Amino acid sequence: MTKQIFVNLPVKDLNKTIEFFTELGFTFNPQFTDDNAACMIIDENIFAMLLVEKFFKNFIPTKKICDAKKNTEVLVGLSAESRTKVDEMIDRAIAAGGSEYRKAEDHGWMYGRSFEDIDGHIWEIFYMDERKMTEEMKGRK
Repeated sequence: MTKQIFVNLPVKDLNKTIEFFTELGFTFNPQFTDDNAACMIIDENIFAMLLVEKFFKNFIPTKKICDAKKNTEVLVGLSAESRTKVDEMIDRAIAAGGSEYRKAEDHGWMYGRSFEDIDGHIWEIFYMDERKMTEEMKGRK
């Protein structure tokens, strides 16, 4: 059985949000994209459903939508192929209208940075060198 993950995020302006993430290199599944929602493809089995706030509210009838510009309910973490790819993603996010949320953190075996998208959601982009991590763990024994 195939396992998939769909992260649902409320957005204020769907068209601007689609433009923002398109600038970062993401594509969308038109089968699950309309005026209320866009299905952003992150990987083969990983998707972000970007839902207009009014539509998002249908899924949480007894709760308020978190204003991601003021509060944080979730951090979305995505691994990258290399340190260079981490930096490229952050640079593209800034150029597309996002902002760097936190400066780079370099732990030797893991490197990461984060950006805030145009709706205030925080995306952490990181690279882990498992070979270096294994070497570091062996050195601790």
